[in-house]
Amino acid sequence: MTVRVERTFEFPVAPERVWAFIADPELRARPISVVDRFELRSEDGTDATWHVKLPIPLVRRTVAVRTRDVDRREPEFVRFEGRSKVMRVTGEHEIRETEAGCTLTNRFIVDGKLPGVERFFERNLDGELDNLEAALREYLELPA
Repeated sequence: MTVRVERTFEFPVAPERVWAFIADPELRARPISVVDRFELRSEDGTDATWHVKLPIPLVRRTVAVRTRDVDRREPEFVRFEGRSKVMRVTGEHEIRETEAGCTLTNRFIVDGKLPGVERFFERNLDGELDNLEAALREYLELPA
């Protein structure tokens, strides 16, 4: 089973301000509740390891998810892939200018390799996107 989710947020700011958040892998990782810690593997931020704690029975310790940007077009688009022994995740963040500011469309696909991984993300991925939106609004100093 594969979990897919897509959500679009609207912001009354220039696209470059949203890009500054999205292009920073640490800022993207910090709001995700299951990310225990984060390590950059490249100076430009395009390669990192997310250490993830999944509350599922078969995973008793932190899982290292190696993530890397596979397509990056400043200031409008980034696609990243994350791989580990328990899952593969693909994410996209697309920024489009609007008359009132910009939109940020987020797309995620999670393929679990262990029972329970997809079920966890199926129940929680929307909440993780809520966390991402809240962190971005705080970064942009916008009301929630």
